[in-house]
Amino acid sequence: MVEYFWIFRPLLFILGFVLLIGGGNLLVNGAVALARRLKLSPLLIGLTIVGFGTSVPELIASLFALNQSVPDLAVGNVIGSNIANILLVLGAAACIRTIKISKLSLRRDGKFLLLATFVLLCAVFFGRINFWVGLIMCLCLAYYVYYAYQTDKKHVQSEQLQEPAHPRRRERKKMAWVDFVNLALGIGLTCFGANILVDNAVLLAQHAGISTEIIGLTLIAIGTSLPELATSVVASVKKQSDIAFGNIVGSNIYNALFILGFLALFKPIHVQSSLRPDVLWMTAVTLLLLFFAYTRHKLSKATGALFLVIYAIYIYYLGA
Repeated sequence: MVEYFWIFRPLLFILGFVLLIGGGNLLVNGAVALARRLKLSPLLIGLTIVGFGTSVPELIASLFALNQSVPDLAVGNVIGSNIANILLVLGAAACIRTIKISKLSLRRDGKFLLLATFVLLCAVFFGRINFWVGLIMCLCLAYYVYYAYQTDKKHVQSEQLQEPAHPRRRERKKMAWVDFVNLALGIGLTCFGANILVDNAVLLAQHAGISTEIIGLTLIAIGTSLPELATSVVASVKKQSDIAFGNIVGSNIYNALFILGFLALFKPIHVQSSLRPDVLWMTAVTLLLLFFAYTRHKLSKATGALFLVIYAIYIYYLGA
């Protein structure tokens, strides 16, 4: 009976992935559609609505992990997701089409990404994220969103977001209703999928003798980064570099500041010292991204291939 029970664990694990990805995609589709109604620029959409929407899987997965008293899985998920977002997601998107990076994104969002990375680095080396540290992280994110919105007003790409002068009222109401349904359904599927995913990841890891840190840094990190991968790849194909790049920068800022910061408001997070090498990997990868962004103002196909190779090396390092 016990063996029969374990046969279904991998299937439930895969089901969690499917629900997580499907829910994340629905959430992003609805969020982007609603954001366009507010006439936001593609860059701000990528940084805020899409970045936050695709970070919901990481938030929910980390929330359930912390609730089940597995803080290493929660912190490892955030660190692993940020690494996967840059190396795997941006690497894959750049391999499809060169990603151009705007000066606005570099001046504003590059600095905040560096700040968010530094804050998370300090938190991990400190070994504990308490209520006050979490509050500071959340306030930093709130200021970033406000600052991004204010500066974006001067750089709105109105010609791409203008609606027809006389839109049909019924169609607008119908589409808005569909967008809200996508958002609600996406959040529901994401929460349910994350619960199944974390539940079975922990049990499978314990059964196979694999540490929860490795599971969080690899399988769950990649799984929760798949919405970012889908969004950035599609944006790259459609020549929407601002959304492809802004999605990852925004998602990593949310991951570093909001997810662990928000969770720490309710329960202190104790970080194992074994995660320090991984947060150093995350910091080095972030600096590498900013180096290419500031020196070349783009991520070429060659750079994308380099990112994928580095990610393969990182995965090999974890298994060594």
